[in-house]
Amino acid sequence: MVLNEYGGITMELYESIGQEALLGILSHIFFIAITFYALQAFMLEKIFKKNKVFQIQLIYILLSIAIGTTVSNFFLQVSNWSSKLPYLF
Repeated sequence: MVLNEYGGITMELYESIGQEALLGILSHIFFIAITFYALQAFMLEKIFKKNKVFQIQLIYILLSIAIGTTVSNFFLQVSNWSSKLPYLF
């Protein structure tokens, strides 16, 4: 924890936390969008019953969120772990 001369947390720590949160949000949005684009290559319409357009769109959205969030978490974790590697040596 970074403390100033009065024992309080410095603004650098708050900025670091804010930057990490912004990076996480942007990463999730980016990978969800990429996943949604990639899922468009699948013909899910052939799996579902006819005239179930809303349900098919909902499946696309939910799968995009699930897969995109998982991929984003993977990259954020690898980035976090790799930044801590110098402490190993």
